[in-house]
Formats: sequence, C-alpha cells, structure tokens
Amino acid sequence: MAELEIRNLHVSVEDKEILRGLDLEVEKGRVHALMGPNGSGKSTLANAIMGHPALEVTEGTITFRGDDITEADPDERSRMGLFMAFQYPVAIPGVTVAKYLRMAINAHREARSEEPVKLKDFRKLTEEAMALTNIPKDFSSRYVNDGFSGGEKKRMEVLQLALLRPQMAVLDETDSGLDIDALQVVADGVNKYAGPDMGVLIITHYQRILHLIQPDAVHVLYEGRIVKDGGPELVEQLEQKGYGWIKEEVEAAAA
Repeated sequence: MAELEIRNLHVSVEDKEILRGLDLEVEKGRVHALMGPNGSGKSTLANAIMGHPALEVTEGTITFRGDDITEADPDERSRMGLFMAFQYPVAIPGVTVAKYLRMAINAHREARSEEPVKLKDFRKLTEEAMALTNIPKDFSSRYVNDGFSGGEKKRMEVLQLALLRPQMAVLDETDSGLDIDALQVVADGVNKYAGPDMGVLIITHYQRILHLIQPDAVHVLYEGRIVKDGGPELVEQLEQKGYGWIKEEVEAAAA
C-alpha cells in the first residue's frame, strides 16, 4: 500500500474548483516528482496534503500511512510524519532557529509519547545536523527566516528535514528562484535523507532540480488532474517538448 494515497480529490479555493478528481500514490522510500505548467494546481495539491485551512475539499480522500487525514488539522498531520517545505517560507521575528527547532522536535516526541529532548542532547543533534548540511553554527541564534536570503531559507528547510526525519516530505516548488548553489543545497539534503524510511514528493515545473535528484516516478498535473505517469524519461520528454503535447493528448482523449 502507498504511504500517501489520494483518491478522487476535488479541492476549491474561494468557490473556484482547482483540483478536479486527482488520484496519486506516493510510496515510502521513493522519490516522486509532480510536474505541470503554471496554474495546473501543484501548490493547491501541496497545501491540500498538509491541510491548509483556506482550501475546501469537496470530494475525495487523502490517506497517510493507512489513516484518513482528509479532515485532520495541519499540526496533526505534521506529528504523524508529514513534512512540507514551502515555496515561500515565512519569517518568524523574535523566535530563534534553535528555539523553533526544539519546539518542533518536542511536538513530534510528544506525539510518540516520548519525553522532551534534553538541552544537551538537542545541542548535539543540531550540531550534527548542521555539520551534515554545511550550515554554520551561528545560524541557530538567528530569528527564523528573518532577513534570510533565498538560499538561507532553503538551508533552514533542509535543517528541519535533517532533524525531524519525517515519513514523507512534500517539497512545494522549493527550487523556485534559487541560484545553482542554493539548489545544490536542497538537492544534497534530499539525496542525503531520502531512503527506505522517507518518501519524497517534489513539486516543480522546472527540470533542473530533477537532474540533481533522480526521481523514481514522475507524474504530470494538468488542469487539476494527473494526466500522465512515467519514469525519469518523462522529465527528458518535458524538457525537450514542453507541456504543449500534454495539452494535445488530453484534448484528443476528451474528443
């Protein structure tokens, strides 16, 4: 059974239907890429997976690790092992990176009926994660994303990934607007932590990140539905031909 299973999902935003009967399965230990042109519903899907309150699910189900989470709160989904890296991470002035990360770790530990992490152990964990992700130690004393560059915000996301070790990571166009160095940071982090215990769903309309992170499966989203599935070769087709041929195939099938 797929770790994340979405069936016949219909989602509206301010009474406008964006997702129109979407089906998707994301397996544990595999990297899935979701691609599609602007306006196809990619970010809406990412936010629906995480339970964004501005979205209305009018039909269908989202199941994670065998549990129906369609109506679950975002924090509940997070404690179950879902993680989302945002396209535009928000700043939290006044809250240091260290305090934020410790709160997040303890929320996950509480969900597993574990004691809060001791300060000494937390420092050790954080230092190890920072070393693995090439993040300077003074990062932990800065306020979360406050005045961060685009690349620093992505390092923050990778650091969370390293410490929380989620069951499933959803990366919502996390490569958008990044230079090649920042893109490499994201790719290195995903490649380092993706594996048997973590599934990954990379949502993007660029091909460049998929040259650094090799997907096991590729899905194409068009006008609110998955219209094509394939392997890494599908990335090359899209790179060479764009999305025009997808539109032609969809229209021909509907005729």
